Amino acid sequence: MQDESAFVALTERVLAAIGAALDGVDNDDLDWSENDGVLTIECGAERIIVNRHVPNREIWVAARSGGFHFRVRDGAAWTDTRSGEELAALLRRLLREHCAAEIDIPTLAA
Repeated sequence: MQDESAFVALTERVLAAIGAALDGVDNDDLDWSENDGVLTIECGAERIIVNRHVPNREIWVAARSGGFHFRVRDGAAWTDTRSGEELAALLRRLLREHCAAEIDIPTLAA
């Protein structure tokens, strides 16, 4: 398991990549902000929270449809600890389902 500072730096890059993908969307109802490792995506009454969980070295996602925990698997992509779904794929799906937004979020490498 990597040390805390390396994990924080890695998750900062992941959150920045998600933010960059959201910036490229032309949707007046979609807004996002990031503060101290917590990225909040708002679309109308819907909210999706993406945050790092330092003690477990995970990225957590919370949405109306549930909570998800992601870990780096085999030094590759962030994958859900239960379903195996990749983080970017989950975010694309949640944004489509909850916000009716098609957003191209690239695979978020570790």
